[in-house]
Amino acid sequence: MSKLDNPLSIYKVLPKSNCKLCGAPTCLAFAAAIIKGDKRINECPHLDKEALEELNGQIVRQMTPEEQLKQILVPLKEEILNVDFSAAVERLGAKFSGDKLTVKCLGKDFTVDSKGNFISDCHINVWVIVPLLNYIIHSAGKDLSGKWVTFKELSSDTVWISFFEKRFEEPLKQLIDSYPDLIEDLILIFNGKHVENSYSSDISLVLYPLPKVPLLICYKKPVEDLKSQLNIFFDMTADENLKIDSIYRLCVGLLVMFQKIASRHT
Repeated sequence: MSKLDNPLSIYKVLPKSNCKLCGAPTCLAFAAAIIKGDKRINECPHLDKEALEELNGQIVRQMTPEEQLKQILVPLKEEILNVDFSAAVERLGAKFSGDKLTVKCLGKDFTVDSKGNFISDCHINVWVIVPLLNYIIHSAGKDLSGKWVTFKELSSDTVWISFFEKRFEEPLKQLIDSYPDLIEDLILIFNGKHVENSYSSDISLVLYPLPKVPLLICYKKPVEDLKSQLNIFFDMTADENLKIDSIYRLCVGLLVMFQKIASRHT
């Protein structure tokens, strides 16, 4: 039997009864959950022991996004060996001391050595470290233009646009809706600052995830039957100072931090 490395290949060997006894709404949903690692094939009550033993050896589980990022870290740590830290200071808006480079991320110091190892008083997660390394290695060091644009204006790639909306903008809006004081926390904790309300928002906040990749968050509170609105903007030079995929990953890393902060309100 060939490898079972996608939901459809697993679905073909299931009974297709949609009995829901596995806890999934359909057999196809169950197959997708198996590939993601959320379910195991033996949770299907209709497969006999011999079939389960054979199938278990054929299933190839997809790596989680975090596992994928850990793989991406490997070549990045090799690339950073070729970066001249002392020459990169002005390009990155960073500081250099000894053999280490210090970059501000949300107002906090992230110090990296020549082997790509990070130290920070702030929470370190792989969603932030990968973009930070990409910033250090690839940033063009463009000066900020002062003109704000949307993620869609930075990228024409519909896949990244969809990821950005579904995995950053929408959950961030839900988070702020649930925790209205979160904006003030972000200002206090991450050296953010209020700016003149922009784009018909009630609150406009600028954060600096990286020295040359600022982020403008514009939030409009819900009023009666009108839902809240959240708009995210970047300086128009953002895609020159950080690749689109890293901008997305950086934002998801920020969301993880914001969620941890919001949890303190519970």
